[in-house]
Amino acid sequence: GFTLVGESGQESTISHQLRVTSQLFDMLSDNSEVDHPLCEECTDSQLENIERQLELAEQEAQEYQDYLNNLNEETEDSSSVSALENELQQLQLQESQLNTELEGLKQEESDAESELKEAVRRREELEREEERYWREYSRHKQKLLQAEDEYRSLDLQLRNTQNQLEKLKKTNVFNATFHIWHSGHFGTINGFRLGRLPSVPVDWSEVNTAWGQTVLLLHSLCRKINLTLNKYQLVPYGNFSYIKVLAENKELPLYGSGGFKLIWDNKFDSGMAAFLECLQQFKEEVEHGDSGFCLPYEMEKGKILDRSTGNSYSVKMQFNSEEQWTKAMKYMLTNLKWGLAWVTSKYTSKSSS
Repeated sequence: GFTLVGESGQESTISHQLRVTSQLFDMLSDNSEVDHPLCEECTDSQLENIERQLELAEQEAQEYQDYLNNLNEETEDSSSVSALENELQQLQLQESQLNTELEGLKQEESDAESELKEAVRRREELEREEERYWREYSRHKQKLLQAEDEYRSLDLQLRNTQNQLEKLKKTNVFNATFHIWHSGHFGTINGFRLGRLPSVPVDWSEVNTAWGQTVLLLHSLCRKINLTLNKYQLVPYGNFSYIKVLAENKELPLYGSGGFKLIWDNKFDSGMAAFLECLQQFKEEVEHGDSGFCLPYEMEKGKILDRSTGNSYSVKMQFNSEEQWTKAMKYMLTNLKWGLAWVTSKYTSKSSS
C-alpha cells in the first residue's frame, strides 16, 4: 500500500503506547488475581472489594494504635514497671528454688530407683532362699515322717517283743517242751508212748522217739541243777539216744528193734538200767538241797518199787513181760514228771524274785 510520509511519527507513538499499555496489563495480571484489562463492571466490583479491604485495614490500624497508646501509658508508669520487675525477680527466684527442688527430687528419684533395684534384687534373693528353705523343709519333713514311721514301727515291735517276753517269762520251758502224761496203760512224753502190750504193739520207732525225749529231759534237768553224773554221760540223739559208760568208754543204746525174748542182747537192758541209775543220782542231788523232796516210786538196781502195793517192776526187757515192762516205764516217767515239777517251781520262783 501507500505510506503517508507526513504521518509516520504519529503511528510509531500510538504503537509505543499500545505496547506499554499491554505490558502494564500483563504486570497487573501477574500481581493480582484478576486478569487485565477489566471491563467496567469488573472494575466497579474490584473497587468495592478494595474499599472494604481498606476499611478493615484502617480498623486494624486503629486497634493497633489504641493498644500502642495503652502500652505507652503503662510504660510511662514507673511504679507499675518496678512492681513488674520485682514480681519478675521473685518469679525468677522461685524458678531457681523450684529448679533446685527439682534437682533434689530428681536425685531422690534416682536414689529411690537405686534402692528399688536393690530391694528387687534382695527380694529375688530372698525368694530364692525361701524356695531353697522350703525344699530343705520338705526334705527334712519327709525324713521326719519316715523317722516317725520307723519309730512307731520299732515301738510296736518293742511292745510286741516285751509282751512276748512277759509271756515267755511266765512260760516254763520244761513244761512247754516236755509234756508227760498217760494214755491208758502207757506213760507218754510229748504224745509218744513208752511201752508195748500184746494187745497194743506200739511201733518201735515211737518207743525209740519216746526214749529220745526222755533222755533229753533228764539231760536238761541235770544241766539245770549243775549235776555231773558219776559213771555215765547222757547223750540225747533223737531215736538213737544212748548212755556212755565213762570208765569203759562204751555206749549203751536206749533204742530197740525187736520183741521180748528170753535170750536178748542185754545192751538195751543195760542202757535202761543205767538210765534209772542216772535218775536216782538226780533224786539224791535234789534231796541234798531240799530234804522235803520225794519221788512217788523208789528206784533200786534197775527196778521201780510201788510202795502202795509193795510190787517192784524191772525196767529190763529180758525175763520180763510186756505188761510189767510197760508199767515200769510208766512209773519211771511219773518220777521224771515229779522231778520236772520240782525244777520248774524252784527256778521259776528264783526268776520271779
